[in-house]
Amino acid sequence: MNAPAELDRFDRVERLAHWTTAALFGVLMFTGAALYAGPISTLVGQRYLVETIHLCAGLALPVPLLVGLSGRWGRRLRGDLHRLGRFDDEDRRWLRRSTRDQARLGKFNPGQKLNAAFLGSAIVVMLGTGILLKWYSLVNLDIRTGATFVHDWVALGIFFSVAGHIFLAMRDPIALGGMLRGSVTARWARTERPRWFEAETGEAATQPRPPATSSASNPSLSRF
Repeated sequence: MNAPAELDRFDRVERLAHWTTAALFGVLMFTGAALYAGPISTLVGQRYLVETIHLCAGLALPVPLLVGLSGRWGRRLRGDLHRLGRFDDEDRRWLRRSTRDQARLGKFNPGQKLNAAFLGSAIVVMLGTGILLKWYSLVNLDIRTGATFVHDWVALGIFFSVAGHIFLAMRDPIALGGMLRGSVTARWARTERPRWFEAETGEAATQPRPPATSSASNPSLSRF
């Protein structure tokens, strides 16, 4: 049995949850910058409105994922979250530069797994600290000060994580197409995600990976 020309990578529920969450992150990053960065705050104005939008977007941030995970429609999303939460020997081999070319990856590479773990944890932390900052009368001054410190620094970490994610996604149009259209080419899957290719098609991913001398000649070195 020959492999199809394209393989389904993400279903509609996964793509909708991803892009809705991405849009909420975008709103939060923009409104957060407007609240805390003086020049942007002056340019935007309407501080109360910006604060309200920021709060609503923050409270809504977990909703797309929770809705996507619930019910029978979330079967593939639950499966992918399970994959993202597991590191194996091949992932550890990929993390070592000396053995990266020999790693046979599954559906996600270790960079994607680490990024998902950070952003998932960050959502929880930002939601908790944001609630303390909004309803500050619930806690004392020391807790509010600590919540502000954590909220600000985790927000900075999110900015760099999201910026890196976008940068690396733009460098790999085939992988990006998987989140836009839902499918990737079988050739890409065979080369970049051989274990996932084998699980999806039942065929051996025997095509060798080209030798790499730099991240420019081998995009898998930097792919997120």
